[in-house]
Amino acid sequence: MAQTSSRQELLDRRPQELDLGSTGKGGDRIFGGLAKGSGLLVIALVVFVGAFLLWLAVPALQSNQANFLLSRDWLPGLNPPKFGIAALLWTTVLASAFALLLAVPVAIGVALFLTHYAPPRLTRPITYVVDLLAAVPSIIFGIWGIKELAPKLGPVGRWLSEHNLGIPLLKPGLVDNGTIFVAGVVLAIMIMPIIAAFTREVFSQTPRDHQEAALALGATKWEVIRLTVLPYGRSGMVSAAMLGLGRALGETIAIMIILSTPTPGAPFSASLFAGGETFASKIANNAAEFDSPTKTGAYIAAGMVLFILTFAVNALARLILHQTGRKQR
Repeated sequence: MAQTSSRQELLDRRPQELDLGSTGKGGDRIFGGLAKGSGLLVIALVVFVGAFLLWLAVPALQSNQANFLLSRDWLPGLNPPKFGIAALLWTTVLASAFALLLAVPVAIGVALFLTHYAPPRLTRPITYVVDLLAAVPSIIFGIWGIKELAPKLGPVGRWLSEHNLGIPLLKPGLVDNGTIFVAGVVLAIMIMPIIAAFTREVFSQTPRDHQEAALALGATKWEVIRLTVLPYGRSGMVSAAMLGLGRALGETIAIMIILSTPTPGAPFSASLFAGGETFASKIANNAAEFDSPTKTGAYIAAGMVLFILTFAVNALARLILHQTGRKQR
């Protein structure tokens, strides 16, 4: 009875001894205000960038004599100007989609190996090496791609174009080295660490109970992965792929070094083995032409399309992650 009485006294005294004023309510309000301000600042920056691009692009778009979305002409120096983004949009999307097609299977394989197959003594070194690939500067990838990779991929490209089976994307192009095919391979190497890191984290969070339950039912290693790990990480894989795609869409220096710029008036080719220019490389290659409001506005209009495209891809990735997370909860 004495022990029960003393315990009750302690329980009764504890709320009274708790100093609610020491919880730092003022500090919480300050921190909360700073956090909200930071979030609003990010939103304001995005809106400001979009408004800035639109403000400078509208005058050039109003004087444009070509269809901005469907024309392949790029003559902003004429009076009146004629410019369109069809070729730029095609090259940007084709190179990025091809890179994504190559990078996603490799990244998922790397993530599965590191989380379920590699012994612990190898997991950390391989993880460091994969993550370090993301820290290599773009210019290094570009120089390596055009000097070393392009000559070695030349025979592969020629064989694929000779055996194209009527597929337009594999038909012979007009250049040998600086092709979208080489650029896509380099982009795949650049975005693979991003996709692998994100996917690895998702796979590592698969509930252990699910995996043990599958093993208890007699599932093999691959069946455990197929029935528990991959379904659980589906949203993470999709989001990682979208984030990698956003990275590929905006790559500038490596693509500018690798891709062969077509001569003015050259016929358009939809093949992987043709040259071309992406939005980013077009703007970077012609920065010296920003000598008049009309020319500048044309390039800013192209940059605005790239901004919208990249923003939409990343927003889609976040939406998929959020929706799938709600379903899992």
